[in-house]
Amino acid sequence: MAFFERIDAERYLATEYTRGPWDPAAQHAGPPAALLGRAVEERPGARPDMRIARITYEILRPVPIGPVRIATGVLRAGRSTELVEASLFPEGAAEPVMLARALRIRVAGEAVPAVAPGPQLPPPGEVGVTPFFPVPWDMGYHAAMETRFTEGAFVEPGPGTCWMRMKVPLIAGEGTRPLDRVLTAADSGNGISAVVDFGRYLFVNSDLTVHLHRHPAGEWVCVEARTSVDAAGIGLADSVLHDEKGPIGRGAQSLFVAPRA
Repeated sequence: MAFFERIDAERYLATEYTRGPWDPAAQHAGPPAALLGRAVEERPGARPDMRIARITYEILRPVPIGPVRIATGVLRAGRSTELVEASLFPEGAAEPVMLARALRIRVAGEAVPAVAPGPQLPPPGEVGVTPFFPVPWDMGYHAAMETRFTEGAFVEPGPGTCWMRMKVPLIAGEGTRPLDRVLTAADSGNGISAVVDFGRYLFVNSDLTVHLHRHPAGEWVCVEARTSVDAAGIGLADSVLHDEKGPIGRGAQSLFVAPRA
């Protein structure tokens, strides 16, 4: 089992493991975000001396579970940077439901001094497995991810720090990459740091931006998240992203917050 099964070079079948907590017919944004990131890195002609430094997703509509197609294109190409766009379409649709724009920057082997951005967090092996908040279906993203909180919990309001690990690969039969792991986890910041009751309020993000100053390593990704909400119903989930060596970047999500009908 995996989040996706490859149909051909551009088409994939989303499995039930992509199902999010809001709608049984819609994907959690984490797996398709990782799939779009993989497409950016694997597109024909992609330069091997560049890597993603920033990727921004626009979630235009709920991403349905089922066959999807991905298209990529280069918006700007330079000696040191390039801007790449990737779009995700449901099977047969003319309009995308999710867009990604990625800034890739040329890298060189230890050309400049490295500056450590912050301390390491307690490793995931020192804390127990933490369950997801109650979800009314068995199969979904919540069943495909292992979660271990060092601060907070899904069912506790306020800031949270959670180590996450994929239990299944992104694409069936293909190796999982560290970038897959980061992009699959980064969209969980608003759930990790929820400040309102999930049973009474919606707090859905329509975008996600991930900045990476260091290439991630290892199986575990930590999302150290804080959420702020204005009384008008606009929120921001801001996350520091870590691997077991230390901070690797940041994630940010704009939130629509409203009482449940």
